[in-house]
Amino acid sequence: MAKSPREKLVVIAAGGTGGHMFPARAFADELRARGWQTALISDSRGLRYAADFPADWKEEIEAASPNFRKPWTVPGAALKINAGIAKASRLLKQHRPALVAGFGGYPAFPALAAARRQGVPIIIHEQNAVLGRVNRQFARHAKLVASGFSRLDFLPPGCAHLAVGNPVRAPILEAAARPYPPMDGELNIFITGGSQGSRIIGELMPLAIAQQLPPPLMARIRVVQQVREEQVESVRSLYRVARIDCELAPFFSNMPDRLAEAHLVIARSGAGTVSELAAVGRPSILIPLAIAMDDHQAANAEALTDVGAADMLLEANVNPKLLGALIAARLSDPQDLKARAAAAKSAAKPHAAKELADMAERIAEL
Repeated sequence: MAKSPREKLVVIAAGGTGGHMFPARAFADELRARGWQTALISDSRGLRYAADFPADWKEEIEAASPNFRKPWTVPGAALKINAGIAKASRLLKQHRPALVAGFGGYPAFPALAAARRQGVPIIIHEQNAVLGRVNRQFARHAKLVASGFSRLDFLPPGCAHLAVGNPVRAPILEAAARPYPPMDGELNIFITGGSQGSRIIGELMPLAIAQQLPPPLMARIRVVQQVREEQVESVRSLYRVARIDCELAPFFSNMPDRLAEAHLVIARSGAGTVSELAAVGRPSILIPLAIAMDDHQAANAEALTDVGAADMLLEANVNPKLLGALIAARLSDPQDLKARAAAAKSAAKPHAAKELADMAERIAEL
């Protein structure tokens, strides 16, 4: 007899960064609202992001990413991966989930490998515009490969693919209802460098804003900037000399409010950042992380640059003079900024969690 929806369990396998865990959480929230049980399998790093993850149970497993450029590390990584698969296999046999959902990152590998061996249906969600290595390996075995963007490089032929968007947190969806702020007074620039901050952004931004903008514009600017701990004082000093009001911190917990209050956002182009910019509808200058695997951040940025919502500056080309000129041009044209905000909103996929949950339920009933 088929399980009723309240008896159904989805095991979510996700990697060790917020970029993987936040969409997984939004998906879990949606399924729990539908009466599903949810569980999370990750490694110790991933579970640091999961203190309030909506799960009936969470399990830590061994995981590793083999580095074949350092062959002496491969045997140790293989041992960890095999231990992770063994534990994941025991968990799946014990709990008998209706579905395993992989959200990428190497800690997702053991649970997906165990699901494949046991014949448990698999779905995959790829946040970036380039299929990650773990998701790439299991794409052919998945009932569905869902993606955060329409573009999805390295998707194997013959896979069932649906671009549902990236599930975003409920507070982001609430911030999306807030209008673009008026531009007749203070101008707010929000600068973020990803979950761990960015040294190059911390170095470039104060030089661009405090030394390259025209004085009348500089007098109206307020900067909220994510800065590494060791850079806070030097960055604050540059802004202080230029008499620019600033708020600096290594981490901001209230990202939805910061995005909603911004006239212009300057950021890396991680999948979560790009999706949240679209959801809230804010114009941006994006500086992709140059060392990102398969240059996936540049691919992500195209979701906003292609609709005229963002400018993309490659890390190798960016400098304070160029950046300052671009910031000045954008903030000096209120109508253009409002048009860019609307263009960002047009790229949003606010129902991503719902659409992904709909597909998960259909697949679980097959």
